[in-house]
Amino acid sequence: MRALLHQEDGRDMSKDRLNGLERVLVLEVARVTEAAAIAAARLRGRGNEKAADKAAVDAMRRELALLTIDGTVVIGEGEMDEAPMLYIGEKVGSGEGPEVDIAVDPLEGTTICAKSMPNALAVLAISEKGGLLNAPDMYMDKIAVGPGYPVGIVDLDKTPGDNIRDLAKAKGVPVGEITACILDRPRHAELIKAVREAGAAVRLIPDGDIAGVIWTTDAQETGIDIYMGSGGAPEGVLAAAAMRCVGGQIQGRLKPTNDEERTRAGQMGITDINRKFNLEDLASGDVIFSATGVTDGSLLDGVHFRGDFAETETVVMRSKSGTVRRIKTRFRDIGARFPA
Repeated sequence: MRALLHQEDGRDMSKDRLNGLERVLVLEVARVTEAAAIAAARLRGRGNEKAADKAAVDAMRRELALLTIDGTVVIGEGEMDEAPMLYIGEKVGSGEGPEVDIAVDPLEGTTICAKSMPNALAVLAISEKGGLLNAPDMYMDKIAVGPGYPVGIVDLDKTPGDNIRDLAKAKGVPVGEITACILDRPRHAELIKAVREAGAAVRLIPDGDIAGVIWTTDAQETGIDIYMGSGGAPEGVLAAAAMRCVGGQIQGRLKPTNDEERTRAGQMGITDINRKFNLEDLASGDVIFSATGVTDGSLLDGVHFRGDFAETETVVMRSKSGTVRRIKTRFRDIGARFPA
């Protein structure tokens, strides 16, 4: 993953005022996730998931308000009557500048942050208007692999064993050299059993499936070849936004658990609840993705507090230019810059 995150293209970036998102937004978006990560990191290990999440939401909303965009939240913390800030449909930014869709997960991994465990992130994606699926907050079956494989090498409609064997064949390795990343949940017991019976290894994660999907994009560095299993649909869109920038394949299918969720999906424009979404369905057009580490992890270092300083690490990607930047930032006087 370290190698992946130092990619740059060779174009004259001074000329990069393209149709779509302005290049200046790349660094501005990084500041948004940095602020959310610092706010959440203050509450690491305190055992209070709601407080950490609220701190991240409040900080992210403050920073979004400073951006010169006409933004609409399409993936947020819930509906207006459920979430006081960053709810689906909320308008953010100055109201000037490009019209954009915004997907947010101010604290990806609330539980792991509350327990001070690895891989908690603050995550944000911005696309041209209409570029991100307006996904309801429900479960989604997902499968993802990194770049370099034939289209359709893995598929939600194939068995776990067939996906593992087909991937191993395409990679040119024995099945025993394939590792699948799966959320450690009781609902995945049969999936985990099937993957192991096929001969592959499983890496279980307690939370944070956005990072789990991104790990597949650099299997040589991370050791993760494929992501499988169900998690949040909003996280699926955010993961797809990242893959839109760095390559790979992802499929998702909603898993409503009751009629209310089916109705809500229809109200959000999803008329075929059994539809299999691919990468282009989930994220399209010009996309900027930013993630800042809250706790130390395989993808990013977490926030480190050193007296009145805070140090952050952020990865920012843009699909149109194909750039992936890793940004290390030191903030002075964080009490004034990022009020608690």
